[in-house]
Amino acid sequence: MFDPLLLKTFLAVAETLSFTRAAKQLRLSQPTVSQHIRRLETAAGRLLVTRDTRDVQLTDNGDAMVGFARTILAAHDDASAYFTGSAMRGRLRFGSADDLALTQLPQILRDFRQLYPHINLELTVNQSGFLSRRLAAGLLDLVFVKQEPGASDGRVVRRERLVWVAHKSLVLDAVSPVPMIAYQAPSISRAEAIHALEQAGRTWRITCNTREVNGVIAATRAGIGIAVFPQTMIPPDLVDVTHSFALPSLGEVEFALLANPAAAREPTEALVSAILKRPTSLAAPA
Repeated sequence: MFDPLLLKTFLAVAETLSFTRAAKQLRLSQPTVSQHIRRLETAAGRLLVTRDTRDVQLTDNGDAMVGFARTILAAHDDASAYFTGSAMRGRLRFGSADDLALTQLPQILRDFRQLYPHINLELTVNQSGFLSRRLAAGLLDLVFVKQEPGASDGRVVRRERLVWVAHKSLVLDAVSPVPMIAYQAPSISRAEAIHALEQAGRTWRITCNTREVNGVIAATRAGIGIAVFPQTMIPPDLVDVTHSFALPSLGEVEFALLANPAAAREPTEALVSAILKRPTSLAAPA
């Protein structure tokens, strides 16, 4: 019913409240912008915009049309992406470290599935060590895992410093054993934390063993101990306590993509490319 071209012009006018600025933004002539608005008003059977020599204003119907226009154009874009996207097909068994679910990786995967609707993406979420073993056994095609810096020939997406994290209510004196919330061994963050504490001569005790990031977060929020997180992946209700509790500095961790050489190359490379193009999105959502 409503031409997307006319809706785009209308939104430009609604956002700028100026036919002149809308024309410049859209790289159209001002008469063309005026014509588009008149055609949209004819299609709607309602007055959408009023203007005089100084002001451009939306009518009540114009305000309503803004919401409809945005919804229609979003659906139009989704349909265009689906039907003009790559015809690439195949099966892609992808594994992701569970704490990467705290980042924008889910959004990257949604965009990937929209762009490549004919790729059958199978997702496995677990700890990095488990995923690496599954990859080596040929049960996964691509994994996105945490690893020690320089640990493999995989493609490094980014490197992060590890930090000590706790709930703001937690109290710890300098002589008490450090209460640690940790992934079950083997775990990079667990091993790094124990090594750093022992090097600094600090005693420690495990107050929570867990296999998944939700367990780490829940225990930390409950105030039963201190966990280790990559610096940009700290949940917003938890805080870095490295300096406030005089804890030893921790090392770094890499986020890397490891591929199965026997996997279908085209879909694997497509997902690798999608992740590498947006490495700054791999921080915790605000």
